[in-house]
Amino acid sequence: MILLIILKIGGSILTNKDDFECSINSDNLKRIASEIKSSIVNSNKKLIIVHGAGSFGHPPAMKYKIGEAFDESEFPVKRIGFCKTQNAVKKLNMLICETFISEGLPVVAQPASAIMTADSKRINHANLEIFRKYLSKGFIPVIYGDVVLDDENEICVISGDQIIQYLAVNLNPSRVILGTDVDGVYNKNPKIHDDAIFYDKFTSIEDLDAFDGTTNVDVTGGMIGKIKELLYLADLGIESKIVNAEVEDNIYKVLEDDDVKGTVISKEFE
Repeated sequence: MILLIILKIGGSILTNKDDFECSINSDNLKRIASEIKSSIVNSNKKLIIVHGAGSFGHPPAMKYKIGEAFDESEFPVKRIGFCKTQNAVKKLNMLICETFISEGLPVVAQPASAIMTADSKRINHANLEIFRKYLSKGFIPVIYGDVVLDDENEICVISGDQIIQYLAVNLNPSRVILGTDVDGVYNKNPKIHDDAIFYDKFTSIEDLDAFDGTTNVDVTGGMIGKIKELLYLADLGIESKIVNAEVEDNIYKVLEDDDVKGTVISKEFE
């Protein structure tokens, strides 16, 4: 039986997100590449990798307020901001793919800006046939948070988390996995709150009522944005799990379906 897995690796894992000089976390990147290879190569698994923009994409997207309403007179400046953001995330993707290839992973980049469009900041079209063809030939497609053309807003940011949802709805994976820089979902940011409460499962949007306003939020929605996208998948019967990708062997173990601390988002608990 062939298993299709969608693996999202957060930008905070792969880049030094507070570094506006745009640098990758090479140690994490090489380790995760090795863990993926150990699980995927010579197995019955097919994999799609989605990665975040981290320190590469967020600064220009925020500077030029990509996705916010603007007058036609501002479009020339917005176009430059779009191009700078697109170029920044493309650079990150190139560095990530170079490392994966050096580890023996047959990855092939699929920029969202080249194959997707949006309407009102939601993906409304994508060429997924190319994903199916690459997967059928043993490649690992790699897509990432990006800027795309938008029918309503002209241009917008599409997060890796929204991409996960769209791919999962249309490609029906066996599992969806998110690797972040924390153990899963907390009601507060556990990096700054010692009393943050960990959730091992989420089943409905009502669970978000427990969230504190200090929960991580960025231009793509942060943890709350992730949960909303994954709850939609849960409604369709697609289970997902959020784990800490900074912990050695966690990515390998979760790909192997071994027991790993994390937050499962599923309707099966109800």
